Amino acid sequence: MPELPEVETVKQALLPVLENRRVLSAFVGRSNLRWPLPENLAKRLKNRVFTRLTRRGKYVLMHLDSGEVLLLHLGMSGSVRIYQQKPDLGQHDHFMLEMAPQIGQNYLSYVVLNDPRRFGWIDLFAESAILKHKLLAGMGPEPLSNKFSAAQLEAAFKGRSVSVKNALLNQTLIAGIGNIYANEALFLSGISPRRKAGTITGERANRLATAIVTTLRAAIEDGGTSLRDHVQPGGEIGYFVQRLAVYGQAGKPCPRCSSLIKTIIQSGRSSFYCSRCQR
Repeated sequence: MPELPEVETVKQALLPVLENRRVLSAFVGRSNLRWPLPENLAKRLKNRVFTRLTRRGKYVLMHLDSGEVLLLHLGMSGSVRIYQQKPDLGQHDHFMLEMAPQIGQNYLSYVVLNDPRRFGWIDLFAESAILKHKLLAGMGPEPLSNKFSAAQLEAAFKGRSVSVKNALLNQTLIAGIGNIYANEALFLSGISPRRKAGTITGERANRLATAIVTTLRAAIEDGGTSLRDHVQPGGEIGYFVQRLAVYGQAGKPCPRCSSLIKTIIQSGRSSFYCSRCQR
């Protein structure tokens, strides 16, 4: 499933295509994806203008001049493509926006959501209900916000006996981190995924908070990590896969000490780590 860097990459690509531009038409190819889609979605979007785009955790939020928000969740296999000519839609192209030209341009733009496994979702709801939305309510802080800190991380983990790896995946503690970047941040900080979250204090918390920010920013710079389904809206792959130190590297030498990378299963998810470098 796309994590924070992949979703941020999608948001950034959509900004020049959607922001301050009017929806000429919307195509809705089915009544549901993971959940039922909003009623009259195409009609409610027509002639509306996107005023700004934001991201919350793993979700893109597209704010409209109607006071509503179009939420996009890519799920496990969803991807967004952008075209300057109207595309021929395929079997798994479930949603499309036809956008008016920007000032000084003479071409339309088309934004298409492709989702073969249909685990993604689109919703349209009042902006005033963001904090109560079932996918957004109770989410933890954004790790790339100015408010994120080691002290905040330490407070979130205090007293928790679950592993630090599982705590990082808990969206109510920190928003947007998934399995790939949890593994990479723990390696960069020298912390074992087995360690209890409640022991992440002091210098450990400093190292982990710094590693989280460093890892996420590097992944965004590289356009995310392309494993199986994720591609950027322009069709490019994400190059952070070339920087992965431990994720998916079981049996290969640690880039720091040359010990073999190990893997364990924690709550159904694979954890990759160096038992010598990570304590």
